[in-house]
Amino acid sequence: MTAQLSDEKIEEIKKDFTFFDQDGNGQIDLTEFIELLTVISPKTKASHVQEGFKLIDSNNDGYIDFEEFLEWWQECWWEY
Repeated sequence: MTAQLSDEKIEEIKKDFTFFDQDGNGQIDLTEFIELLTVISPKTKASHVQEGFKLIDSNNDGYIDFEEFLEWWQECWWEY
């Protein structure tokens, strides 16, 4: 799906990812994801947070990496 985005748009999304990757490890953990949703969608229901995290974390390693984040950002972040 990234082929549909310009390099500039991917860089913009990467900046957003990096902003929420508070510890700078290249991954977003559940705590960072909660912060992300608090900022972009304050009305997100708590019950959706962990469920959403698990859906985005497609390799089930307990983190959202940039590729997973990019896919989510393109497809459905606004649903939260």
